[in-house]
Amino acid sequence: MRTIPHQLFLIIAISIFAQSCVKDKVQTTYTYLKPVYQSKETVWQNIKSAAPQPLQNTGKLFLYGKYIFIIEVNKGVHIIDNSTPQLPKNIAFIAIPGNIDIAVKNNTLYADLFTDMATIDITNPTASVLKNVSHNVFPERQYNGGFSPDSTKYIVDWVKVETTNKKDLDLNNASGGIIFYSPSAMYNNSSLTAASAAAIVGISGSMSRFTIINNYLYTVGNGSLTAFDITSPNEPVKKQVQNLGWNIETIYPLKNKLFIGSQTGMLIYTISDPANPTFEGSFAHACRMDPVIADDKYAYVTLRATADASACWGTVQTNELDIVDITSLTQSTLVKVYNMAEPKGLCKDGNYLFICDGKAGLKIYDAVNVMGLKQLKVITGINPFDVICQGGLAIVVANEGIFQYDYTDINNVTLLSKIAIKKIN
Repeated sequence: MRTIPHQLFLIIAISIFAQSCVKDKVQTTYTYLKPVYQSKETVWQNIKSAAPQPLQNTGKLFLYGKYIFIIEVNKGVHIIDNSTPQLPKNIAFIAIPGNIDIAVKNNTLYADLFTDMATIDITNPTASVLKNVSHNVFPERQYNGGFSPDSTKYIVDWVKVETTNKKDLDLNNASGGIIFYSPSAMYNNSSLTAASAAAIVGISGSMSRFTIINNYLYTVGNGSLTAFDITSPNEPVKKQVQNLGWNIETIYPLKNKLFIGSQTGMLIYTISDPANPTFEGSFAHACRMDPVIADDKYAYVTLRATADASACWGTVQTNELDIVDITSLTQSTLVKVYNMAEPKGLCKDGNYLFICDGKAGLKIYDAVNVMGLKQLKVITGINPFDVICQGGLAIVVANEGIFQYDYTDINNVTLLSKIAIKKIN
C-alpha cells in the first residue's frame, strides 16, 4: 500500500530542568497539522467537475473509455482526456475529500468520501453531477494514532501550526514521548474488471479496493468485504458485510470469482450468489504487501517487504513474485517464486506480464511458461506504483508522473507521453 506523505505529528520536547527542584516550569513546543473542516452540505455542493488542477499527491489509476481518472489522495479525482495517448489533456477535477478509490459503470462513478460513498453522474466528465451520498458505508475507516475527527463535517485540508506554552512539571513523574497521527485513512479502494456486452465497466490497476461485476459493487476494507447492489445506479444498496480477517489490501475480479489480497495471503470468493460472496479457497504467504491478479489457471502475487518489520511480528521479509496454480481453488498451490526488488502493482495482457518493481523500474515478461518467465524489457528511470495494460497500451503511475507506452511491438516498446506530477513539500 502506498504511504500518504501528509503526517500529523505532535513532538513534545522537555527542556530547561533545574537539577535540584522537584517541580519546575517546562516549555513545550507543538508542531502539528490542524484539520480544516467544511460542512457536509458545502462539500456535497462542490462534488462536481471544476477547472483542472496540477497532479501532486497522486494515487490510483482508473481507465474508462477514452478517459483516465487519477486520484489525488484524500482530495478528489483528476480527469484526463486520453483520446490521443500521445497528447493526453487534463480537463477537469472533481473535489472529493477523503477519496482513495473509484469504480465506474455506465457513466456512473462511485467514490469513497471518507466513511461515506458518493455516486456521481459522469455522462459528461467536464460537467459531472453528484447524484447520491450513501452514509457510513465504510465505518472502519479511521485515522492512525486514535485521532477522531468531527463526524458532522468533512476534513478538506490540513494546515501546519506551531505553538509554545509553559506549565508546571512534576519531575518525579515526568515522562517523554512522541504522539503520532496520520491524516491518511487506513483504507484504500479501486477496481480491475473487464467490460461485458451488457455494460461498460472501467479498468483500474491491481492495487484496487473497489470492483464492479454485473450489478454489484464490491469493496474491501482493512478487514471486510462489502457487497452493494447497484441495479439502480444512483441508489446503491449495501447488501452484506463479511469479516475477512485483518490487513486486507486489494480485490481482483475474474469471471464469478473475487481474488482478495492481504498481508498474509490470498483469499478466493465465489459470487454465484452476488449478494452473498462465499469463501472458496486461500493461499497463505509470509507477511508482506500483496496485490494479486489472476487468469484462468494462475494467480500472480507480488510480495513487497514492509519498511516496518514490527508489522509482521519481526519476521524476515523478501521481495518476490509468487505464481500460484489455481486450477483447484480449494487447493491453490505455489508453483514458482521469482526474486524482485520492491514489487508493487502488476497487470497481464495475453502472454505479457507487467510488474512495477519500484526503483528497479517497469519489467515486462513473456509469461507463456510460468516456470520460466522470460524478461523482455526493463524500463528504468521511473519508480512505478501501478499499471494498466490493454490492447498494446500500458498506462503507468510512477513517482515521476503518468507514463503511457505502446507495446504493440513488444521488441520496440515506445514512450508515447508523460503527464507531469507537481511535487509538494
